[in-house]
Amino acid sequence: MLASATSLRAWSCILGVAALAIAGECLIAAAMRSLGDLDIIRAESGLPGAIRAVLSSPLFLIGALCMALNFFALLFTLSIVDLSLAAPATASLTYIGNAVAAKLFLHENVDRRRWLAVIFVCVGVVLLAK
Repeated sequence: MLASATSLRAWSCILGVAALAIAGECLIAAAMRSLGDLDIIRAESGLPGAIRAVLSSPLFLIGALCMALNFFALLFTLSIVDLSLAAPATASLTYIGNAVAAKLFLHENVDRRRWLAVIFVCVGVVLLAK
């Protein structure tokens, strides 16, 4: 019972890290898409204008907060989970989640080749967990 509780805690932390990374990356991508080409903004209003445009975007700020929380969640996870499990598991789950989130929320065209890669990553995570 103790081993299963420890395993549940470890995988909960890993999933939390991956979820924060996925949320942060999707929010930042959505923010940057809504802003448009930063080179054009910089050409029109200079570098300070481009920085102001990015930092005034609520989506960007929430995404950056998610990424900061992701960093601290990863630190906590590494304090209780072996690096050899935590790093590949969070990276691969983030990869899987990003593909799904890109399709669902950002309406990106995720082709068959990318879905096949996601399936291979899923198999890798299952092998890692054993």
